[in-house]
Amino acid sequence: MKFIHLLYVPTLECNMSCKYCYLQENTTDKMRHFSAEETLKFAIEKFKASFVMPFNISLHGGEVTTLSKDEFYSLIKFISDYYSNNYDTISSNGFKVGRPHVKTNLFALDKHIETIKEFNVSVSGSLDLPFSLHKDFRVTKGGKDTFNKIIQNIELLRTVPNKKKVSATIFKEHFLKIDDIVSDIKFLHKNTCLDMNDFNFMIGFDYNSNGVLHALNENEQTEFFRRMHLEFDGSDLDSGVNGAWFNEFSPEYCTNCDNCGSKFFLLEKNGDIYSCVRGQGHKEFFYGNIYENTVEEILSEAENKILFAHENVGFNSECAACQWLYLCKTGCPFVKNVYHSDKSYTCLLQKELYKKRNYIPHENPSAYAFDYLLKMHPGLALDFQPKVYQENSLLDLISKDKNLQYVYDETAFILRVSGEDYPLKSQLLKNSRQIISLSSNDKIEILIKAETLTFLSDYPDNNALFIQLLSGDCHVYGDEQRLKQKHVATLQVYKFVLENRTENGYYVYDISPFLREYFRFLSTKNPNNIFFTTTHLRDYHYVKQKNNAYYHIAAINLPFQNMEFNVY
Repeated sequence: MKFIHLLYVPTLECNMSCKYCYLQENTTDKMRHFSAEETLKFAIEKFKASFVMPFNISLHGGEVTTLSKDEFYSLIKFISDYYSNNYDTISSNGFKVGRPHVKTNLFALDKHIETIKEFNVSVSGSLDLPFSLHKDFRVTKGGKDTFNKIIQNIELLRTVPNKKKVSATIFKEHFLKIDDIVSDIKFLHKNTCLDMNDFNFMIGFDYNSNGVLHALNENEQTEFFRRMHLEFDGSDLDSGVNGAWFNEFSPEYCTNCDNCGSKFFLLEKNGDIYSCVRGQGHKEFFYGNIYENTVEEILSEAENKILFAHENVGFNSECAACQWLYLCKTGCPFVKNVYHSDKSYTCLLQKELYKKRNYIPHENPSAYAFDYLLKMHPGLALDFQPKVYQENSLLDLISKDKNLQYVYDETAFILRVSGEDYPLKSQLLKNSRQIISLSSNDKIEILIKAETLTFLSDYPDNNALFIQLLSGDCHVYGDEQRLKQKHVATLQVYKFVLENRTENGYYVYDISPFLREYFRFLSTKNPNNIFFTTTHLRDYHYVKQKNNAYYHIAAINLPFQNMEFNVY
């Protein structure tokens, strides 16, 4: 089962006309002939039929509160029931099961307050700081002030036990009024039901602000960050300024994944699927329609379009030497394409945050950059391949040791997935990285060259195919305290069992039952790993490690033929 984060847009209608709205003038509901609840139901059923499950469903817009009372109630009830009915599946796969959640401008919140209370809905509102600019930039479509009504509606949330929070986007016009921002944050914390430790800043970017608002440059962004810490470190808002306030720029946020197209999806009421609120309405970030396309087509389009978006702007050579690349992954692909930039528009701010929060710099940034490029910019990867000293390099050691040549034999193993063959190679010798997708319904076989079982084996009947399965999630192991992939299971299959089926000099063995047994222990977030060797070749590898320090260093990670895979 593959798990995704799903934003759902039940209407594009909005009751406000914010000066920097990402939807611009497209805030009218042109999809009234679609049922908001039926589209969400249909999408979830279709996703689940293809072994894809939303672990989180958040309502976005437009403005969700413009829905009628009945539409809003039925939608919230459906999501609440969905969490209840799928609690065990979601939680057993490591995800927290929440409550229905809405992103709102708060202006019409009073219309739905009873539903919010009944289902304990969590609410994330948006406003402008300082308040003086809210009155200028966040008005109704008739140009009227919304601030007082919004403050009144926030007070209605006082008796709702679930999370209620607000966020604010910062442009240069806001930045110039930092003293007022500080004052207004303190006011909200003291005089409303909001705990302003749970609050988010977002940094605006030049996109559709119609020339009214202007983006901060990177020095201004870091100055803003430092000023907030100067004002609030050590105060009753210390946990906020050192936590939620700037979490959008932390590695826990959506940009901290190689390809966000594998995890994040925005569904509109007409069935259209986009990357997220930033990509909403843009063909470059349109993944397909749930009514018209298969789930497999949508998932493939998502990963391909995000990959293209990153490739379209290139890769900055400075990032190849940056110790923080492993956290930032070069930033949001949508914003990079808006700016035609090959790095994050908040690069300096992110570095400031990483240092402030004591993240550990990567000890080998060039090696990580090469690995990242193999996945996201394969055409550029070889230009950044770390230089290896030739004498006593792994290739040199293999060339001098016939037994090691057996260990690394690139013809020894073939993985067959639903009839398609993948020749396997040691991960230490690959020039590119291949990741395939597997479901528990796939037929998966391993082909092992028959003579491989005779290599380094005086008694081949005592030899066995050795399979090692690792989760993509990591764990700190052993006295060395090294972060490594979690070990899930090993399997040994002896020669006489393998001999039951042969094909062109290979033994063929079905490993589908083995994988199916451990499928629920595999990572749904990161690529998993499966390695193949024989017990006797494995033994020789460890003997060689013990006797040769150069080989130990070169092959400190598992050297056996492998395949990385995602599960869905």
